[in-house]
Amino acid sequence: EALMIVADADAMLILTGNGDVLEPEEKDGALIAAIGSGGNYALAAARALSSYEADAEIIARKAMQVAADVCVFTNDRVTVETV
Repeated sequence: EALMIVADADAMLILTGNGDVLEPEEKDGALIAAIGSGGNYALAAARALSSYEADAEIIARKAMQVAADVCVFTNDRVTVETV
């Protein structure tokens, strides 16, 4: 099933291949979304890091590193797009 995260300065949504539009759940004031084979690992790491780190890019990079270390289907080659 295809998934895509779309975001701008005001909103973040997850679009599915079935046409569903999902809104990620906000935890402790942070809106975090993750998809893909290591998505659950990255999501868990990002939620844990968001309490200690304010920079979204640093959180994303560290969370992806955790996912890559745990999930054999997730690699450590990351490109971060900043909005």
